[in-house]
Amino acid sequence: MASDKKVFSSDEVSQHNKRDDCWLIISGKVYDVTHFMDEHPGGDEVFLSSAGKDATIDFEDVGHSEDARELMKEYYIGGIDSSTTVPAARTYVAPVQPTFNQDKTPRFIIKILQFLLPILILGLALFVRQYTKKE
Repeated sequence: MASDKKVFSSDEVSQHNKRDDCWLIISGKVYDVTHFMDEHPGGDEVFLSSAGKDATIDFEDVGHSEDARELMKEYYIGGIDSSTTVPAARTYVAPVQPTFNQDKTPRFIIKILQFLLPILILGLALFVRQYTKKE
């Protein structure tokens, strides 16, 4: 990262908050990730939730690899002016996944059915075989 990179105010960075023009602040450095959005494994919504804001917490919470940190150098465009207030990014929240067994069926009934159902199916199969067998 060269020392001749520009220093941006938080107002400048906050204007770059769209899909076709997306900048992030991570650890006091500004990154233009516009061209990386389609390649990012987490999808573009991760960037868009932090576009034009400080994404340091979200970035660190994910636990990016050393390769990812090395790749960041490619998108580095400058620093952030420390005398300006940096808007905090809203934390990315993944969509809620549906949970199974939302009904309040007691677990012991489910365990009993897991045991009895195969036995009932086997018994039915033996019954059908016995009475459909030609003698």
